[in-house]
Amino acid sequence: MKITFFAYILGLNINFAKNTVCLSMKRFFLVIIIGSLICFNYSCKPINQQKQRGAIKGNRSYGGTIHVNETTPVLNLYPYYIYDNVSFTIASQIYDGLVKLNPKDLSVVPDIAKSWDIDASGTVYTFHLHSNVVFHDDPCFSDGKGRKVVAGDFKYSMEKLCTASEDNVVFSITFKDMVEGANEYYEKSKKGPPPSGISGIKVVNDSTLEIKLLKKDPVFLAMIAGTGGFVIAREATEKYGNGLHVGTGPFIYSYGDSSKIILTENPNYFRFDSLGNRLPYVDSIVFTFMANREQEFKLFSEGKLDYITSVPSDQVYKLVEEKTSDFLHKPPRYILSRIAEMSTKFYAFNINKAPFNDIRVRKAFSLAIDRNKIVSEVLQGQAFAPGLHGVTPPTFMGSSNPGDNYDISTIIGDSLNVPKAEKLLTEAGFPDGKGFPDVTLELDDGGGINTGVAMEMQKELKANLKVNVNLNIATFSQKLEDEKFMKFDMVFMGWNADYPAPEDFLMLFLGSNVPDSAGQPSYYNSTRYKNPEYDKLFELGRTANTTKESYTYYKQAEQLAINDAPIMVMWYDQNYSLTRGAVKGLYSNSINYIDLSCVYIDEKSAKAADEADKADSIKKK
Repeated sequence: MKITFFAYILGLNINFAKNTVCLSMKRFFLVIIIGSLICFNYSCKPINQQKQRGAIKGNRSYGGTIHVNETTPVLNLYPYYIYDNVSFTIASQIYDGLVKLNPKDLSVVPDIAKSWDIDASGTVYTFHLHSNVVFHDDPCFSDGKGRKVVAGDFKYSMEKLCTASEDNVVFSITFKDMVEGANEYYEKSKKGPPPSGISGIKVVNDSTLEIKLLKKDPVFLAMIAGTGGFVIAREATEKYGNGLHVGTGPFIYSYGDSSKIILTENPNYFRFDSLGNRLPYVDSIVFTFMANREQEFKLFSEGKLDYITSVPSDQVYKLVEEKTSDFLHKPPRYILSRIAEMSTKFYAFNINKAPFNDIRVRKAFSLAIDRNKIVSEVLQGQAFAPGLHGVTPPTFMGSSNPGDNYDISTIIGDSLNVPKAEKLLTEAGFPDGKGFPDVTLELDDGGGINTGVAMEMQKELKANLKVNVNLNIATFSQKLEDEKFMKFDMVFMGWNADYPAPEDFLMLFLGSNVPDSAGQPSYYNSTRYKNPEYDKLFELGRTANTTKESYTYYKQAEQLAINDAPIMVMWYDQNYSLTRGAVKGLYSNSINYIDLSCVYIDEKSAKAADEADKADSIKKK
């Protein structure tokens, strides 16, 4: 995987499962420059500005504001109603859980739980909690002061996670079928608060919590590092309901509207860095929500943004052309990162109504699309590879241990085959597209990226199958709403991993995630695909004794779903992100998870470097 990655960076042709992705020659030398500028910033050592909260060790300092822009809005900060990446990014600065992910390598590390034990069966986890964690100060508490967190707060939080309600979308991909008693509690909660708790969750004492699983599950710890594992206070929930944003995290929610959210430092945060300095370093974070990528890029260039994700490759090329010296500066004024993401983009079909209730029509559409052309000519460096395999991206193929590699190259997806597509459409009753109804693809603009791809797809289907696909460009929130209730013919979707495991992608086709009636929302299995054989293989993978055995079953399940074609995989993502050089400790990773608790601003050394440049320039003159 590393060979493939760097070959692409250097502008070479790469072969990915019989597919070649080429960069245009006019950009060849510029790509080489960019390749030399890519920074894999894997150090977490801080330095900041003016504020002093006592002794600061390790040449680090406090203060300043981090400015981050997102091109889609926050939908909700209530932990159990979060199902988009932007909301999770902000919520993870506000809330803590038992464990968290290390943004450097996505390993599971302690958070409120300082340690844990696992019994010999691998099903009983005993978590030992820090005793100095408090909730944010808030009027929901009797004296306005955040009280101490105890094990009972996690029990309460997990019972909320397992309560059936319209604002709970996380249960089905977390504790369901995993924690003992969770399913039973969820069913009982439909008739009101259950009189007894979840049998698999036990408060041993204020600082000890026990969780019992139905069976050994290797992804349990990574799963509770997400929103399902956040701790919330009963007082805050009773006061704010799903408008809750009171946690224990490094930052406190201070202000929010449709254009921005401001978080300020939590002065009572329990974590310290390795040198004994209290975290966080910065005073505040400002998240803005600007969909216009050109405006976003302009503000970054002007120093008004510190970090932007998903930078279009054209803008990367432009910035490097104009400001190569700023990247090569010592220290660099800009840091460019390129990461193959745990993210896949695809079109989902409404498989419950004509014409897409016919598998031949779905397969015809999928075979009539030239994904290679879309990646090379439309996305132009925005994608890691065309989606010629399953829904799981190739980022799980890089392990040095062959048994831990989820090799998607063995999953046979669809690639351009117009004769076969025409034959299938004819067999479905639409020779040369005759009689085929107009269908509509719903999508969000995605800063122009999604629209550009959709227009090419529209053109290819017209040319190859003589069918009309109309485009409906909706807001991100409206698109998600229509997905939930299957109010679409086709819809553009993307899935970013909640935790680093193939299982997280395969949840998208799990029959048990489909609600009982069409009038109920379906959050993850948006196509409402059901196949008992798929579910059986998924369960065998989930309960397997080894990773290798698990992946064998998972790949069989994934191949089955791809054959049934409820979706049309388009491409696997990569991401360019830009960070201002003065910002330290901000890592890039394959799930776009950021932890701003140990990020600092080193304006002092950047200013010193600028002054040295000026002095050197005068000297030369």
